[in-house]
Amino acid sequence: MPKLAAFPKLYLDRLCVDGTMSVREWIEIGASLGVDGLEFYAGFLRLHCAEARRMAADYGLEIPMLCCSPDFTHPDPQFRRRQIEQEKRWIDMTAELGGRYCRVLSGQRRPEVTREDGLRYAAESIEACLEHAARAGVTLVLENHYKDNYWQYPEFAQKMDVFCELVERIHSPWFGVNYDPSNTLLAGEDPLELLRRVKHRVVTMHASDRYLAEGTLEELRQEENSVGYARRLRHGAIGEGLNDYDAIFGELAGAGFDGWVSIEDGVDGLEQMHRSVRFLREKFAIYWPSNRGQYTQSPI
Repeated sequence: MPKLAAFPKLYLDRLCVDGTMSVREWIEIGASLGVDGLEFYAGFLRLHCAEARRMAADYGLEIPMLCCSPDFTHPDPQFRRRQIEQEKRWIDMTAELGGRYCRVLSGQRRPEVTREDGLRYAAESIEACLEHAARAGVTLVLENHYKDNYWQYPEFAQKMDVFCELVERIHSPWFGVNYDPSNTLLAGEDPLELLRRVKHRVVTMHASDRYLAEGTLEELRQEENSVGYARRLRHGAIGEGLNDYDAIFGELAGAGFDGWVSIEDGVDGLEQMHRSVRFLREKFAIYWPSNRGQYTQSPI
């Protein structure tokens, strides 16, 4: 039976860059949403894991997931080794927070790195973290990602064929997929086709919806080699964008999915996230009917 978490997309710079929001403040805001847990980001400033875990527990919340962005596709092996050691530290942070899932990525799609080299670099780096993850009781989840907020280049494994090949190269009970349907749209591909190819490897999900404020997806992709997200891209409330959540949840329920679904929106205000909570709770009741009546109502 899925549980619902929230990610502080709206507050990321305040939590990670200028420090104008504390972790406690994010926990207090998250507690108002009527979710079961909060996803944290590895770049939070002044994050004390044991203290954050206690604060979340005081509100009846878990911290199930840590969102991390290791960059495993750099051609310098020393750089990759440092990224592996960083990912191991993030795995430890996940365990200290009481979480079970730690995100991994392939890395940036650098022009000088070939497809085969990038796949090899990413697979070897992820595999180098798996024993550490197993000891910590943490599952590494590879996201079909678009681009970390603070990267220059898009995700190396953004395209479906590259992502699926990378997933197929790694076989471990401590490895799975974090599925994000919106990121497939940004690659110009079908989110449902990707889901059907990897649904039995999906253990967590980022629930998001996207729309373009102007222009086309093709124009967006022409802007992707710049730091951060393109300005024409917008996160909308879930259920109000391009994704077909009835089809998505039908596939996941049919595959026996019962992991965490983490909301990744709210950039236009907290009320947007409340709408997403209501939408997802309603869909959970339809596609996982044994959970009907077990969820709390979003306060707004």
